[in-house]
Amino acid sequence: MEASSVTRRLFGYAIVRDWAWWQLRPVLRAYVGAVPVAALAMIAYAMSQTIWASADLLKFLLLLGCGMVSVAATPRVAYLKAGMARDFLTAWVLPVAILLPPIYAMLAPIPLQVLTLWRVHFETRGVVYRRVFTAAAISLTYGAASLMFRAFPVSFAGGAIGAGSHALTWVLAVALCEIVGGRGHHFLIVGAIKLTDPSVRLAELELDREALQADFAEFDLSVLITVVIAVNPVLAVAAVPTVLLARRFIMHEQLLAAARIDTKTGLLNASTWEREAEAEIARAVRMHIPLAVALVDIDHFKMVNDTYGHLIGDKALRAVTDGLRSQLRGYDLAGRFGGEEFAVLLPQAREQDALNVAERLRGHIAGLSVPVDDRDESAGFVTLTISVGVASLDGESRELTDLLAAADAALYHAKETGRNRTYMISASSQTA
Repeated sequence: MEASSVTRRLFGYAIVRDWAWWQLRPVLRAYVGAVPVAALAMIAYAMSQTIWASADLLKFLLLLGCGMVSVAATPRVAYLKAGMARDFLTAWVLPVAILLPPIYAMLAPIPLQVLTLWRVHFETRGVVYRRVFTAAAISLTYGAASLMFRAFPVSFAGGAIGAGSHALTWVLAVALCEIVGGRGHHFLIVGAIKLTDPSVRLAELELDREALQADFAEFDLSVLITVVIAVNPVLAVAAVPTVLLARRFIMHEQLLAAARIDTKTGLLNASTWEREAEAEIARAVRMHIPLAVALVDIDHFKMVNDTYGHLIGDKALRAVTDGLRSQLRGYDLAGRFGGEEFAVLLPQAREQDALNVAERLRGHIAGLSVPVDDRDESAGFVTLTISVGVASLDGESRELTDLLAAADAALYHAKETGRNRTYMISASSQTA
């Protein structure tokens, strides 16, 4: 089933009129289209001017293989965060640009981006036109960096690293080329981000501590790897673990956050939700603050998967997740408990308050229409309902397990009495 789904998507990309690129605003569409066209023109010209040599091809394949290993080892979470992915891919493009003819620097990003696209399964950050644009931006700027390096006098740079002062000037030339290539393609991508969403604050996106650390690390690694490979190309193999360790260090905070999150919905995963819910309940008991727990289950969700397939089922799941975020209060705690079941902690909520929140959520989800195909409204829509069971903290139920058991009983009652309902249980009363 999964293979056939991927195959259908691959065939779908062959239909030009169905490309997501056409849905972009005209200015953005022109910008995103112009960069790949310019890159293709530059590649075609460079190919006509290149004297091909087997030694260059072997060196290119070695560096490309190291780059592909680096891409394959990149955690998928790196591509899920908003903004630019710091995957250190260009650390392998710079040595290609410096040590080989410019055409190789222009070609290297293409297989690397294809592999990246494949690894993220065409999801979110894997939209094809974005990968095409990124590959083209890297091709253009590192092709320019390669030409720039060859414009330096041999006494300053040259094809091989020398000794003494020449070694220093050679490294300086490499660093200047990395500024052109790295900052250049970065500038092109930032321009696309700004055109996509003019409200984006580039200072917040680019000047936070994590982004600056990643940019400096990528610059440093690119130059060092180029120097090492200039000494002996085989040393590229030894550089791979260095890149992986540096990226792991840069992504440490992001990986810690990802360990708390359910990747499909973006909500807390079950273990994290339980841990934080227990702490909140203990605080509520200690300070005599009202609190409630709600269990949410999507009605007949298996029917959605069986009828439309798991891709549409995942889309419907994310629609419910977005509904949870939009309807809950800022300090409520939502987590995914199972396939289509969610748990919500409602601090400072008395019985009626909790019931109101749950009923507002139920009504919002009932009003959703999830398109089966974003490009073709005639394909129809998926409508969803949820059942919600709510339990409030009282004198008898002071443990998370007690609240969950009561909420589960309320959820069962809501489903047994017709679904698309909200039901509340407390030690003292039951309210529907």
